[in-house]
Amino acid sequence: MFQRVSVGGLAAGAVLACLSLTPSMVPRQPELQGVLSGVVFAFGYGVWSLLRGMLDWLWDGRPAWPVSPWIPRAALAASVIGSIWCLWRSVVWQNSIRSVWNLPDVDSVAPFTVAGIAAAVFLILLMVARVFAGLSRRWSRKSTRYLPPRLANLVGLAIAFALLAALVDGVLFRSVLRGADRSAQIADSLIPPDVMPPEDPSKTGSAASLVSWEDLGRWGRNFVTSGPGEAEIAAFWNAPARPPIRVYVGLNAAPTAEDRAALALAELERVGGFDREVLVVAMPTGSGWLDPGAMDTLDYITRGDVATVAVQYSYLPSPVSVAVDPTHGIAEAQALFDLVYRRWTAMPKDRRPRLYLHGLSLGAFLSQETMPLLDVLGDMPNGALWAGSPFLSDFWRMVVDRRQSGSPAWRPEFGNGSLIRADNQAASFATAAADWGPMRLVFLQYGSDPIVFFDWSLAWRRPDWLGASRAPDVSPMMQWVPVVTMLQVGVDMAVAVGTLGYGHDYAARHYIPAWAATLAPEGWDAETEKRLIEHLSDLQPR
Repeated sequence: MFQRVSVGGLAAGAVLACLSLTPSMVPRQPELQGVLSGVVFAFGYGVWSLLRGMLDWLWDGRPAWPVSPWIPRAALAASVIGSIWCLWRSVVWQNSIRSVWNLPDVDSVAPFTVAGIAAAVFLILLMVARVFAGLSRRWSRKSTRYLPPRLANLVGLAIAFALLAALVDGVLFRSVLRGADRSAQIADSLIPPDVMPPEDPSKTGSAASLVSWEDLGRWGRNFVTSGPGEAEIAAFWNAPARPPIRVYVGLNAAPTAEDRAALALAELERVGGFDREVLVVAMPTGSGWLDPGAMDTLDYITRGDVATVAVQYSYLPSPVSVAVDPTHGIAEAQALFDLVYRRWTAMPKDRRPRLYLHGLSLGAFLSQETMPLLDVLGDMPNGALWAGSPFLSDFWRMVVDRRQSGSPAWRPEFGNGSLIRADNQAASFATAAADWGPMRLVFLQYGSDPIVFFDWSLAWRRPDWLGASRAPDVSPMMQWVPVVTMLQVGVDMAVAVGTLGYGHDYAARHYIPAWAATLAPEGWDAETEKRLIEHLSDLQPR
């Protein structure tokens, strides 16, 4: 296990680790950069070792060609010098991201921290790899009693891989997942002593509600008790307004997805949701959170004449839910949409609300999955606003892949714009070749959002969004590197939230024109939009 390391592997790993220091989509802290560089270093070392092992196998252990002892020494020296230069240069690279994000420059990226963490991660992965190799050799020796040597080696490799996969997936991964789920469930159930249920009987969670205060969950309680009230909305418009309706059903409220959806529909009917001008079926993120930037702006734009209904489907944050099972919430989303849509279509067209869908991140994906266009063409909802649609969304991928020639992947123009429009922080949804049709589908996405633009093909193909025409919030110094860019953007997904208006952190000032394009509110103009943006300039995620 402790045999000497490969000099060629160290050189290959150092090259990839240096490339991992180059800018990606999101600014990275030194600790995270160290982990990324360590993983990339181990990958380079492993690929070199694998290729060297294949050559040894092909030439029966004999050198394929003579190698001067000075070559590995020179390669190692060049790797050390190159690594030092890249660590020094990484300050410029990180600041190139921070500049387009309007963040202050940093003077240092803590090179010793990066190098130390990278070395530790590499050594851990190296030890794991050598344990794996030891298991493979052990089972190979046992298999040689019954099989030819080379076939025995393959059998040993397969057995070692199966044992390691069983350990990682069956023990480590599941244990971590159970722990995360349990911790999230406990956090979801905690009720601070100063947070009291609403007294208004029209509020979900009140004494008159069909959903108990305890069963709303952490984010459900936050959703139904926050947001602007009737007086605040009326003061902004200087005209009468209505109190917005917010209905939410937590994961503990009923045993099945169908039961929770039925409970949400019953609560929506109890509070008069179908009597409002606008009805929105909203899918929360993985943990059950609904973005105030989207919900509060919706309440203001509709002058409070809106009902929003949502159902929780998980305790885990969206990034974890995506990694575990992104389709987990589809049954929840489908059941809720089907019930609301069925009830809505049964109403007289001149007396029913306008129906919209909404979702952010994983919620956008689930919302898109629940509305097959061919099934609703006979009686179409009025539209949808989807923000930060994740890379696993087939609907979003279709919009990007079939965009008009010449339009960038980060702001695709689809068809003539009568059905679908997409934009970033510029939010110029009003510009299109044709007027809106009867249904408006609006996509809001930032060019610097790794959750939107990640793709496994980044490992072998340069993406369209990283060409000459790139989003203004993507570093002009970011370059595509096979495998490395995929790992960089994959790490970026874990830290894409934290800078409002960039990455995966969507701001109210960008939701406002997106909702206006979706809803087409009466009397809306540029001055009103500007005034609401200023009014909500201090709105922060809560």
